[in-house]
Amino acid sequence: MQYLIRRLVLTIPVLLGVSIIVFSIMHVIPGDPVQLIFSGTGASLEQRQAMRHALGLDRPLPVQYAYYVANAIRGDLGQSIQFKQPVIELILERMPATIELTVASLFIALIVAFPVGIISAVKRNSIVDRVAMTVATLGISLPTFWVGILLIMLVSVNLGWLPGFGRIGYEANLEKVIGFHLIDSLLTWNIPAFKNALVHLILPALVLGIASATFTTRLVRSCVLEVIGEDYVITARGKGLPEKVILNRHVLRNAIIPVITLIGVMIGSLLSGAVVTETIFAWPGIGRLVIQAINNRDFPVVQGVVLFFALIRITTNLITDVLYVMLDPRIGHV
Repeated sequence: MQYLIRRLVLTIPVLLGVSIIVFSIMHVIPGDPVQLIFSGTGASLEQRQAMRHALGLDRPLPVQYAYYVANAIRGDLGQSIQFKQPVIELILERMPATIELTVASLFIALIVAFPVGIISAVKRNSIVDRVAMTVATLGISLPTFWVGILLIMLVSVNLGWLPGFGRIGYEANLEKVIGFHLIDSLLTWNIPAFKNALVHLILPALVLGIASATFTTRLVRSCVLEVIGEDYVITARGKGLPEKVILNRHVLRNAIIPVITLIGVMIGSLLSGAVVTETIFAWPGIGRLVIQAINNRDFPVVQGVVLFFALIRITTNLITDVLYVMLDPRIGHV
């Protein structure tokens, strides 16, 4: 318990550091949100000054930051300049789309990485191993945006197998329940809407999942190979235990701990990668929201989204620490 409390306390300076960096960068880069708001309207100087005062942009930066932190602690991330909505509402509105994409991508990455990584380690230096590692290396080298555009051109435009943009078709009559299209369609027993949402999800989830599956496969292989060479595995094999028992009981249990760390990092990376993927596929999630906010100098939205991503990272790290202690109680005494 003390170990987890220490980890929780360490998250406070991390959040403060993230908020300071983002707040500073967003106010240093060129561009005036008030100018963008009144662009082409012919507003007078007095109107612009009044808007700047209403948004608090005429205060000194330290004062603006103090107000921002005080409000953020209460759950108030400010008002969007572009959408004229509370930032927290925008994030919660777009969050189901991003989570749905992230979970689907993580699922694809894990169902590919674990079996391929384990088989490559067990059959080290075989044809299967060499092909798998070559594909994994190639996958790491390919940029996500390039893979996304390539799949859109090939699968969507040329072959017409899957839609290349959007989260669900306009023809789908889906009743919103909790905001997750796949779950909402099942809860309302709307099978056509479920199929529609699923085919829209496949391409972006595949693009995001491939990038994670490649380096996860290499790590799984490395961890299994390292454990296979340990003395206790050699001893178990010398006692005549079946290879399947050795793999399940001795190898995988110990090899999984470093992979859990990577999974925690993967969730944060998938959220970050969703910024590019959501833009390419016109996916209405948080990633696309932050791109729109950056283009329109919508400071409150950018700051709120980055803090949200940081909070997700910290939460996944805490969950990872809990799993560490569950798998190896000795870690909690470090």
